Amino acid sequence: MKELYKLSVGLTLVSDVYNKAVELAKRRGIFWPSYEIYGGIAGLYDIGPVGTIIKNKIVKLWRKHFIGSTAGMVVEVETPMITPEKVFEASGHLKNFTDPVVQCNKCHKVYRADHLVEEILHKSFESFTADQLNSVIKENGIKCPSCSGDLGDVRYFNLLFETTIGPYTGERGFLRPETAQGMFTAFKRVYESYRQRLPVGIAQIGRVARNEISPRQGLVRMREFSIMEVEFFMDPKDESVPLEGIENVKVNVLKAQTKEQGRQDLDSFTIRELVDEKIVIHPWMAYWMARASQFVSDLGINEFYFEEKLPQERAHYSKQTFDQIAIVGGEKVEISGHAYRGDYDLSGHSRVSGQDLSVFKKYDKPMVVKKKSVIVNRQKISSLPEAKDIMKRISNATVEEVEEMLKKNVTVGSVPISSVVSIIEREEKVSGEKFFPHVVEPSFGVERSLYLVVVNSYRERKDRVILSLPKDLAPYDVAVFPLLEKGEIVNKAKDIYLNLSKRFDVLYDEGGSIGKRYARADEIGVPFDITVDPQSIDDSTVTIRDRDSWDQVRVKMDSLVDSLEKLFNGIELSTLGEKASSNE
Repeated sequence: MKELYKLSVGLTLVSDVYNKAVELAKRRGIFWPSYEIYGGIAGLYDIGPVGTIIKNKIVKLWRKHFIGSTAGMVVEVETPMITPEKVFEASGHLKNFTDPVVQCNKCHKVYRADHLVEEILHKSFESFTADQLNSVIKENGIKCPSCSGDLGDVRYFNLLFETTIGPYTGERGFLRPETAQGMFTAFKRVYESYRQRLPVGIAQIGRVARNEISPRQGLVRMREFSIMEVEFFMDPKDESVPLEGIENVKVNVLKAQTKEQGRQDLDSFTIRELVDEKIVIHPWMAYWMARASQFVSDLGINEFYFEEKLPQERAHYSKQTFDQIAIVGGEKVEISGHAYRGDYDLSGHSRVSGQDLSVFKKYDKPMVVKKKSVIVNRQKISSLPEAKDIMKRISNATVEEVEEMLKKNVTVGSVPISSVVSIIEREEKVSGEKFFPHVVEPSFGVERSLYLVVVNSYRERKDRVILSLPKDLAPYDVAVFPLLEKGEIVNKAKDIYLNLSKRFDVLYDEGGSIGKRYARADEIGVPFDITVDPQSIDDSTVTIRDRDSWDQVRVKMDSLVDSLEKLFNGIELSTLGEKASSNE
């Protein structure tokens, strides 16, 4: 058993780390609030030039873990943001994609109700209904934080952004809140182009929009952002999952059962143990949790766990959900969600669209099976006034549902359905079966990942700031500086810049003192700085400086590429050359 992480730093310090990281991000072109000249809009952020490079490298790393490492099981698609109403009718979002909202009766400020009471009472109310939240607000005398006015009743607010497809009285549509539905509606096309093989994963990275009630925590809760997610389609009866190479990956889990007991302890499992001990509903859940663990570790975030959601905490489509919780800057923040969606989406879209989204699985050899069928006594039902209503009642029902109606002696009007409908069972030789594939979904927010990487990498040393990014995520691999603005030194520095640019992402800067240039490079996370100085002209050597330690060594110019490749492969800087004195 492992004790659940508890905040070991005061809230002031936690906020200070996040606030400093946000100020750094604004100052160094990583991200900032959108439309600042008009006062900004909550939940909307621009990603700056440096931030865009880091973000793209995060996306590249995600593709490596979730597409490239899967031996061709996962393919990538793009689908539109604008979505017809029918799609969200089938997916359940029109009815279920809601959050509780409460408004002040005095100043009319609007709050997300569960977040408001959480901030005041310091415990979770995530699964509470509107009525329960009303009771909590009244019992605790919670007032409006802005004006101390009374709060109105809690109600539900749908987070979908509505639009019109076409001019004037066009078709009603919405901006997608997730990329998933485009992948579900495109499933049959991908499945057929993939030679009708299961399992198959469909990955998508794209923009989504959610009309959040109270966006907060910088890039953690936004109204428009990018998502990286996979919808992984598989046969639920097939549990042969390739765990080789990941079965010994260890993860910490806060089980739903533990939460129900009022405890917050973490249990440690290997991926194999998650499967063998039935902690996960299907082995593919454990597979994607392992991939997520490796990805988050490569983001430089080493403290995280998976929290299993209680039934009332899960989304309407999920049979099991684990949130991956990262502990960054002393705070716990969800970095990914893992949902077992079952056949909810494919069966729903098949029902509403009228299109068959099931697949056929051929058996190795034909099997004799017992099949139940619904039989309607046409002669008897044709004379009944209730005939149309009876047929409507049973036509959209499964055999099992009709059987349940007969057991309960359901009537339509005064006519028992059992008087005209029966179930028969007969043996049949079949060569295969049709079924809706089940879906496992790992999902990450791109901007949220960027935000957490920046906060997690924030360091202070003496009076300076360092963004200690993992080397693979740094916006530039190396910076090149001439120590002095003298022609020969500047020309040599530019030659080195052009040569290194063939192999690395290189930043060149000759403005300001060398100390200020080092500081600027440190603040955007450049791992190594190369400085050309007067000695470089005499003996063809340069210094390489490490971002985190500030140590410098002197190496030959003609070995620069080799030296940098060694550094990116984990070789210590001190082994590459003679220690150089600081020129800052």
